[in-house]
Amino acid sequence: MTTRKLFSPFHLQPAHYVFAGVLLIRVVVLARLTVSPFLLPTRGDMHFYDDWAQRILSGQFTDHLAFYGLPGYAYLLAALYKLSGYGPFIPALLQALLDAGTATLIYKISVAIFPGIGLRRAQVAGLVAAVGWGFFVPAQTYAGILMPTAWLVFIFWLILWRIISQRNAPGKSEALILGLLVGLTATAVATILFLLPLLVSAILLKPAISTHSQFRTRISALVLLFLGSAVGTSPCWVHNCLVAQDRVFLSAHSGINFWIGNNPAANGYPRFPPGLRAGQAAMLQDSIDAAESAAGHSLKRGEVSHYWSAKARDYIERDPAAWLRLLALKLRTFWSAFQYDDLSIITILREQKVTFPGIYFGLVATLALPMMLLLWNTAPLSRWITVAIVLHLLALLPVFTTERYRLPIVPGLLVFATFGLITFFNNLVAGKFNSVISYGALLAVSTLFVSWPQSDPSLWALDAYNSGWQALESGNLALAENKLQLARAYVPTNPETNFALGNLRLAEGNSAAASAFYLATLQLDNHHRGALNNLGVMALDGGKFDVAENWLRQAEDIDPGNAKIHFLLAKTLLAKDEHELAREEIETAIRLRPNQIEFQQLKQKIEN
Repeated sequence: MTTRKLFSPFHLQPAHYVFAGVLLIRVVVLARLTVSPFLLPTRGDMHFYDDWAQRILSGQFTDHLAFYGLPGYAYLLAALYKLSGYGPFIPALLQALLDAGTATLIYKISVAIFPGIGLRRAQVAGLVAAVGWGFFVPAQTYAGILMPTAWLVFIFWLILWRIISQRNAPGKSEALILGLLVGLTATAVATILFLLPLLVSAILLKPAISTHSQFRTRISALVLLFLGSAVGTSPCWVHNCLVAQDRVFLSAHSGINFWIGNNPAANGYPRFPPGLRAGQAAMLQDSIDAAESAAGHSLKRGEVSHYWSAKARDYIERDPAAWLRLLALKLRTFWSAFQYDDLSIITILREQKVTFPGIYFGLVATLALPMMLLLWNTAPLSRWITVAIVLHLLALLPVFTTERYRLPIVPGLLVFATFGLITFFNNLVAGKFNSVISYGALLAVSTLFVSWPQSDPSLWALDAYNSGWQALESGNLALAENKLQLARAYVPTNPETNFALGNLRLAEGNSAAASAFYLATLQLDNHHRGALNNLGVMALDGGKFDVAENWLRQAEDIDPGNAKIHFLLAKTLLAKDEHELAREEIETAIRLRPNQIEFQQLKQKIEN
């Protein structure tokens, strides 16, 4: 063997350049994120997963109750923290690699489904679509933060690529592997289960490779597909049935999600009905408390889920016409150019120049919808993508839509959008004006449908409110003032905005103004635990011990399981020389949170 052959260069294909280019974009975004205040999650769903993973690391593998929140991503984070040390960087770097893999799949799928236009044009379409994914702002965002979205998107399109790229139906071993992959992913994001009908169709409709009976081969593949799915999801249902002794398949929070998506105040987005606080951890706890309060006794998690599901079904049965209108509204919100990001992390990272300027859902959906219709007959392989998009839509219709929930369909929309643009310009140059007019007419309808204006001021206030909270927590009081006042201008009667402004005034040292905002919060929501707690702390610091006890007792009635409230009550009662009552409160606080050093110190002070 000659030296030249031994060291001959590796011939890079366009797919390799796609992977490297998008990975570079994701790594730059991650590098910017690491020097910003937003790498470590402090609130919201990101903190929910991070906190859960840390509890797992500390040895709290289970609370012996059915999962109330899908556990797959939390356990994955815990494993990564165990291997590489605590910190979001390694999980985010792994997600950057997955997102670059998604871009590569977009390129490969584009080349596979459009052979009729020639290899070169199909490659150009694939490159444009992959670059679009690289600069798609929500994709940049969710690849870098502690959320399972990037995993879902990659696995979603890996499965689609396997279906599209293979002429034959999945064999037995591949059906088992794909089922296992769907099942494992469902432990983190359950909507991927809606791909099972697509896999069933691939097994039944594509020609089977077999020297035996095709009927037997297909039946065996179907059995193995569902067996793989059952094994993949088994960490959830085995834990729930055997450890928690509760009949829950994946997670018992499905009931409250169903109610949030189907109640008289529902609007297609996760609008929390009265009595439920925003934020995943707080909302889940409130849903348990409300169900148990209605029942008058403690409930299993499955019973909590059933309570909320029954409320949603009752609403649907009582007013089916209103529910059908709600479904139509959900369909419009799913395709709307309006960006509803319940974390507001997309806007925050873009304003802080962490992510690159790029494109958003509205543009991609507008360009893609016409081609989804026009290509159904002319490009048969594109039907798999269209059906996958419809199945994902059906997965969200029973609940609600957020920006990250519709992110999995964007790769397919990019494929359709770029092919439509290339075809449009080619027809224009070739003088095929009938095709140009047909595409233009559908594009006009699509533009009107996607860009229909959103008039609810509370939806417009969301990004301003979340950005203001983030600025307040990072110490940027000037930006917090600007954002929170904007949110209050949209919706003056929102208790959370008034509460946040109270915290801002407290951070500025203006106790009188902070108290006024907390009182305004309580006028809007007289069960607001945060406002009651903060008024109690301010009264305690001001030496008004009777007033402090009054506020804290009200907070205790609302949230008796909150250790910090019992601790503050103990401090207040100690200041009033009511030592026995103070001892009772601090013992309750220690029972709820035994490892809190501050609690132990106060107990010793009371006993002395």
